[in-house]
Amino acid sequence: MTATSGLSTPRLASPDLLRSVFRRHAAGVAVITARGASGPVGFTATSLTSVSADPPLLSFGIGTGASSWPAIAKTDHVGVHILGEHQQDLAATFARSGAERFGPPTAWREGPEGVPVLDDVLAWMVCRIVGRVPAGDHRLVLAEVVLGDPTGPGRPLLYHQGRFNGLRD
Repeated sequence: MTATSGLSTPRLASPDLLRSVFRRHAAGVAVITARGASGPVGFTATSLTSVSADPPLLSFGIGTGASSWPAIAKTDHVGVHILGEHQQDLAATFARSGAERFGPPTAWREGPEGVPVLDDVLAWMVCRIVGRVPAGDHRLVLAEVVLGDPTGPGRPLLYHQGRFNGLRD
């Protein structure tokens, strides 16, 4: 095997290496919500993945140290919201530790199964949690889609290089 010119020296695996590599990976932005013991909870997620069409399953990751984890660990249902490029501030609010996520200007309502449903998103789903898989300092949550609405207007919000961005043509 020969070295390819132009490549830098590889680094050993570490949390910093993983974060550095995934900053280069553009990802759609979602907000996951749930009903918690003392009110609604939610967080911004870029780890949302479609798992299966039949049955309709998705997954997302959440850190066990996240403020939303205790509610996600106990609840049966979550809301999954795909954000539009006009919702950078909303994404930042749900990503910020200690933020008042469900106060003004966040517009939301109680949806099916008591799940908080955000207004003005590109799409939303209510999902029944079917599994929580340990994965290092996170849990991979598997959820079955119960119902949803894919008809919100606009274009998707992306996360890349530590910033929220719109999709360019």
